[in-house]
Amino acid sequence: MSLPVRAVFFDVDFTLIYPGPTFQAEGYERFCRRRGIDIDPAQFPHAVAAASVLLSAEQDHVYDAAIFVRYTRRIIEAMGGAASGAELDAVARDIYDEWAVCQHFFLYPDVAPVLHALARSGLTLGLISNAHRCLTSFQEHFELASLISVAVSSSEHGFMKPHPSIFEAALALAGVRAEESVMVGDSLAHDIEGAKRIGMRGVLVDRSDDPAVTDSDVSVIRTFADLPALLGAL
Repeated sequence: MSLPVRAVFFDVDFTLIYPGPTFQAEGYERFCRRRGIDIDPAQFPHAVAAASVLLSAEQDHVYDAAIFVRYTRRIIEAMGGAASGAELDAVARDIYDEWAVCQHFFLYPDVAPVLHALARSGLTLGLISNAHRCLTSFQEHFELASLISVAVSSSEHGFMKPHPSIFEAALALAGVRAEESVMVGDSLAHDIEGAKRIGMRGVLVDRSDDPAVTDSDVSVIRTFADLPALLGAL
């Protein structure tokens, strides 16, 4: 029998926040233009989809900035970027570095009200992120510091989700057991399956128009407004 929920942990990127124009087609075009590289902005959606295999590929889950630089370079190449390897790596590194800057992102409008409600209910709230962004700065920028008790980033911890150690580190900081904790995120492979492997429960955030995951063992929400009721049912 599952224990009552005491703690809820959240992924950050594409779960709590989303990127603005800096990391859309026009932003990539500006980054490349500064380095004298021409790309086709119309290819951006296709390029992101093609490059995503690099982030989902099987690996040892050790945090390495080079993984994200290669991913970004693959996007540029798929948009027609033609330059030397060093030049492509340089613009990819520019984009990677800027990903850490909170000002380029927006908080989903359904997030803050729910986090406030969950904190008022007495739940411990935490962050588990694969990004290299400073999570203290993130909390301050989006005025969430009073709500979050625990924050673990893979760049500081050393391992990325779905490696069990990053979840275990967050649980230890929060002083809770896996069986009484829930992980909320947008990635089935990294957030949900990773958490479930150590006994946590998972809630997938799927804001897309695509059909939701049909696995009966995975709880899915389309909006954060549905989260409190779901946690109550758990």
